[in-house]
Amino acid sequence: MLIENQFFNVIIGGCMKKELKSVWIISKYGSTKKYGVSSKPYRTAKFLSENGINTYLISSDSNHLAEYPKSEHRYNWENEGELNHIWIKTLKYKKSASIKRVFSWLAFEWHLFRMDKRKLQRPDAVIISSLSLLTVLYGLYLKKIYKSKLVFEIRDIYPLTLTEELGVSKYNPIVWLFKIIERVGYKESDIIVGTMPNLSSHVKNVLGYEKKVFYSPLGINDNWDLMRAPSKRVDELFPDHSCIVIGYAGSMGTTNALDSFIETIEYLQSDNELYFVLVGQGDQKEEYQNRLKNCRNVTVGPKLEQYEIPYFLSKCDILYLSTNDSKVWEYGQSMNKLVDYMKAGKPVVASYSGYPSMLNEADSGIFVNTNSTEAIIEGIRKYANMDTEGRQEIGTKGKRWIEENYANEVVCKKYFDELCDLISFKE
Repeated sequence: MLIENQFFNVIIGGCMKKELKSVWIISKYGSTKKYGVSSKPYRTAKFLSENGINTYLISSDSNHLAEYPKSEHRYNWENEGELNHIWIKTLKYKKSASIKRVFSWLAFEWHLFRMDKRKLQRPDAVIISSLSLLTVLYGLYLKKIYKSKLVFEIRDIYPLTLTEELGVSKYNPIVWLFKIIERVGYKESDIIVGTMPNLSSHVKNVLGYEKKVFYSPLGINDNWDLMRAPSKRVDELFPDHSCIVIGYAGSMGTTNALDSFIETIEYLQSDNELYFVLVGQGDQKEEYQNRLKNCRNVTVGPKLEQYEIPYFLSKCDILYLSTNDSKVWEYGQSMNKLVDYMKAGKPVVASYSGYPSMLNEADSGIFVNTNSTEAIIEGIRKYANMDTEGRQEIGTKGKRWIEENYANEVVCKKYFDELCDLISFKE
């Protein structure tokens, strides 16, 4: 659907009279479909560029979820239709939780400030999409020199994630620095956009007063259904006998809180009707493999390629995810994994104790206590005891809800309807 430039000129509720010509979207992890992962910043940028806005997506080639080509150049400019994609060569890393990843963040920020901006059209609005909180400093700089509007999009809450998920002391100097940056970013931005539904509560806690926060979910991969091509490698992970398969796809580290799930598998190893298949990588994978090596009801497989995930999920009957108990989740969640699970059309058992959303709204799964093996078993049996049609009905609810509420066109249009109103590009 092509929306003419009037979308940003006069139309959309008549809220805009001044034409929006240029937008810069800056995210270290703003990878494009071309390099393996269609990120939210990319989908937003693509939507804008296709609707007459001169859009620049500025990202890094250092991304553990995407694969960029080698380049001799620091700044690499590519065009995808009308979209201008500039990706910066930075320090590579392999583990998501590593000091190299921190240095990669710092390198990205450094090279942002050194980037020659003369070829870029002056921005009317700058969208800063976190994972790296530091990027907002560059956004504040651009706002000052160009008098542009600043949009601060929050995907991970820092420094809260550091203290709650990684155990960093709240007295750590880096945590204090991040607190200052976070507060300044919230205060000075023209609009805050959150990918979690209850972010406004956190912003109020930080600022001491309410500031409107617009909720914009991650959206879904439009090519999902086209990616379900059979894979022999995936087929080999599954048992050759009839049973109910509970699947998990993702990282296997401390933050993924899989200990109770592993205990569940051990407890249910004598149940011939249930089988577990786990795929992914992580610091605790070897430990889990050792614990489960004598269990006949489980396969622990390799990390799958992005294009293999839809087919893997389609072969499971029930899907499982978990998170640590953490203050971070009080503000809701924005997990790509849950979106993928629901899009697969399967019932979901989620060990999650934070602000509820998605599963409860779609009635397509249940939340259970992360630390309770008994609760996990009860959740699994709830769906395992259903017939195939019953599970299919539950899963279909989730798939339908995701498609109706998280479709990229829907998400992007709501996003910029709200931008039009909140940023007030008016004469």
